[in-house]
Amino acid sequence: MAEQEPKDPDDAATRSTGSLRGLSDELTARVPELLEATTRSVGTGLELRSTLDRVCGTAAELTHARYAAVGVLDESGEGLSDFVTHGVPEEVAHAVGRRPDGRTGLLGALIREPGPVNLADLTADPRFAGFPAAHPLMRTFLGVPVHVQGELFGNLYVAEKDGEEPFDETDLHLLQVLATEAGIAVAHARAYEAARQRERWIDGSVAVTTALLSGGDADEALTVVAEQARRLADSAAAVVLLPAEQGGLEVVAVADGDRGGALGRIVPHRSPVVAALLRGEAVFMDDATTDSRTITRLADGFGPHMLLPLSIGGRVLGALAIPRARGSRPYSEAERLLATQFAAQAALALMMAEAQRDRERLAVYEDRDRIARDLHDLVIQRLFTTGMMLEQAQQRSAVPEVRAGVGRAVDELDVTIQEIRTAVFALQQEHAETPGGLRARVLREIGMAAVPLGFRPSHRFLGPVDSLVGELAGKNLIAALREALSNAFRHAGASRVDVSVDVTATLPDGREAVRLSVADDGVGIPEGGRRSGLRNLARRAESLGGASWFGPGTGKDGGGTTVYWQVPL
Repeated sequence: MAEQEPKDPDDAATRSTGSLRGLSDELTARVPELLEATTRSVGTGLELRSTLDRVCGTAAELTHARYAAVGVLDESGEGLSDFVTHGVPEEVAHAVGRRPDGRTGLLGALIREPGPVNLADLTADPRFAGFPAAHPLMRTFLGVPVHVQGELFGNLYVAEKDGEEPFDETDLHLLQVLATEAGIAVAHARAYEAARQRERWIDGSVAVTTALLSGGDADEALTVVAEQARRLADSAAAVVLLPAEQGGLEVVAVADGDRGGALGRIVPHRSPVVAALLRGEAVFMDDATTDSRTITRLADGFGPHMLLPLSIGGRVLGALAIPRARGSRPYSEAERLLATQFAAQAALALMMAEAQRDRERLAVYEDRDRIARDLHDLVIQRLFTTGMMLEQAQQRSAVPEVRAGVGRAVDELDVTIQEIRTAVFALQQEHAETPGGLRARVLREIGMAAVPLGFRPSHRFLGPVDSLVGELAGKNLIAALREALSNAFRHAGASRVDVSVDVTATLPDGREAVRLSVADDGVGIPEGGRRSGLRNLARRAESLGGASWFGPGTGKDGGGTTVYWQVPL
């Protein structure tokens, strides 16, 4: 029975080193050089990428080769997920373009039939498929497989030996020993990297939970979800999508400085990706730009893509999209698993935010009902009684001027009673029964803000608000108003808030615009204070081609803050 290859990497290293005994004097003389090189280069550090860089440099040094590379197998074992090189200048690598995928040519053959290969002229080998444009000329070639804990990890290559001589048996044995040592180093680096990766994702989940429990608003929490996902996945962007009223999924948070314009965009329900996500299924793509399931332009320029449902208890609350740049390495199984767990935590955070909004809304409705009852049962009755007393006094008075003055006061009381009754009716209306125009929605937000503020903000409308402001601009204006009023309540300590909606405004380029301004007489924005709310306002405005900024408020000497938000009509 043939002796099996040992699975313990340390045993493998011992056997590889032991196999050098009895070989040529040249090889024996170079063993100290080999041991020194592997100790100095391969055995230093735990990061996988730097380990592979050092392996390549050591391989070139030991075999006196101009070039060296490590091809890392992908999860299918049929191609390369990474290709680390040594000796190729950065400008040359850029000119060559995309690195080999290992599915064709000589590198593909070495993956399908792993084993030592020593060629005096690789271009003469029938498996050679040609070099891409700008690729350095190579003739002599030596390659050996790299195993990690008994499984094929990839191949270690060197090319172009000094003096244009072919690689000899000594070079082959040195490279085989180095490949064994590299396998041990890679195993250690993989374990270290996996542990660090799990730790980072756990920390990211904690950050999302903390953002919610700290009392921040829902938009801010969703932005934290996107920012953490982008950082943890080392992706080009991260996007949070929630179900849209008209169907499909709407982009509500984006972590990418170059793609803020995606906010508010809707991926329609007919998209195969949306259908899968709403069923609670994750979607993985190797290249989102060319994938047939992609039907919008949101994926332009992206490559590997993870789209994960934000679901909890069988209910899909939204989705998290995490794309990498085109040409980047695909997501590994470990990354997919960690991201899926993170998405589950984000779904829990989203549900907590939703529950928090429901509690706040319920508290507002309860306060509105209480205020309506007090107005009807106490204030109106007292005013009515006061009016009757004044009418009696008017009848008893013999002075015409007094009778006229009291009559005017009674008329004013009647008008006041009618206005209070109108306010009571508005307070008692259900949310779904209130008018749907922008003016009515602004007034509703102002009315809801009056409860936590302790007073009702003043308001002013300039121009035909309902007829000129479109649905998308109106929806974002209401969200901006809610954010500004929330900031005034939570941070400003204001005693006065003025809201203005002006559809006669113009943008710097002359286009007609709607401008929202919310002014207060509070403490203003402190230096170094949190600006997340203002950033949310700016992102919303910029996504529609507008802008948001702030200035002095209505307090003494400009105290307080005025927040401006405007977008084109």
